[in-house]
Amino acid sequence: MYILRHMTPDPITVSPDMLLPEARALLNDFHFRHLPVVDGQGQLVGILTDRDLRSAYPSSVISDSERRLVYERVQQTSVSEIMSTDCVTLGTDSTLDDALFLFDRDQPGALPVLDKEGKVVGIFSIRDLNAAYKTLFGVGEKGAVLIGIHDDGSPTIMTRIVTLLEQEKIPFTRVLRIFDKEVGDTIYLRINTFKIAAVLDLLEENGFDVKKE
Repeated sequence: MYILRHMTPDPITVSPDMLLPEARALLNDFHFRHLPVVDGQGQLVGILTDRDLRSAYPSSVISDSERRLVYERVQQTSVSEIMSTDCVTLGTDSTLDDALFLFDRDQPGALPVLDKEGKVVGIFSIRDLNAAYKTLFGVGEKGAVLIGIHDDGSPTIMTRIVTLLEQEKIPFTRVLRIFDKEVGDTIYLRINTFKIAAVLDLLEENGFDVKKE
């Protein structure tokens, strides 16, 4: 699945010379945590996060006089002075797997999405990734239940399971085979029915070892 289907398109961006109070207002007003920073041609030059802004503003533990001095300095500070320039990005042809790898490796909060000219066309966040995988695996679908079946290694086991479900007109949306040496290989089914007990009985009657835990 491509991230183009799940990213936030045409995100709000800021220029490098925008002052911090204005950028902070954007984050607060729109409840964002990341702002791509672009030049006059719309090409990415950095990213500004709410963490960057929190670090720039005065701490509550310093004296009032020190806080006023820091605050006055912040009022005249531009985005370019505190933004991150070493940005991890995605392309328009990137997949959810690409995004998952980058989130795991670099641990950013969000990833700008760039076209071939380096222009920002979207932004993809951890929340977007979670929502995408929920859609991919059918989490939260009405009447959806996940069933695990012990995989006996038979080359036809998945065919037999699918054939049985289709013959009995049992609605299902996902079939996933997971190999795991520690807990044993398992085939997972996403069944869409409220009569789950009857489905479990059917599977066991036809020789499938349904996992109980």
